[in-house]
Amino acid sequence: MTAPVLITPRLRLRGHAAADLDATAALWADERVVGSITGRPSSREETWARLLRYAGLWAVLGFGYWLVEDRESNAFVGEVGVADFKRDLEPPLGDALEAGWVIHPGAQGRGFATEAMLAALAWVDRHVDARRAVCMISPDNAASFGVAHKCGFVEYARTTYKGEPTVLLERRPA
Repeated sequence: MTAPVLITPRLRLRGHAAADLDATAALWADERVVGSITGRPSSREETWARLLRYAGLWAVLGFGYWLVEDRESNAFVGEVGVADFKRDLEPPLGDALEAGWVIHPGAQGRGFATEAMLAALAWVDRHVDARRAVCMISPDNAASFGVAHKCGFVEYARTTYKGEPTVLLERRPA
């Protein structure tokens, strides 16, 4: 399976392609982006592996991440989706899908993350048999908490992941 194309009033969500490497590599190398996510910029090689992982999610699980574009300009906006990364985490995520989003700094603050995630979650609710979705957010990432709450996520635990404090939020299907 490949990622279906989702259209919102302002955005197009589509599967990743090899031609997206430059845009995604720039995103994941930006310290403003990764500070609250991975903690360090990704190399081009690491971003290529991420792109391949995104394609593999769709092929193996039937769900995954979308690349997000502005419909008016075709500009790269970011990435959103759900996955099962089998994280070594306490409490364990179990069979929950893990939702995530990352938006290019030039596109932040315009509601794109919420718009894209609502479309992605609506697709997941219709096409994936999942009891819940979770997301992991750094305690200091106020913008991501805003997106999470607008998408129906509520906090259920605080933990550490790879030595960093992490807040876990969950959402039940609509």
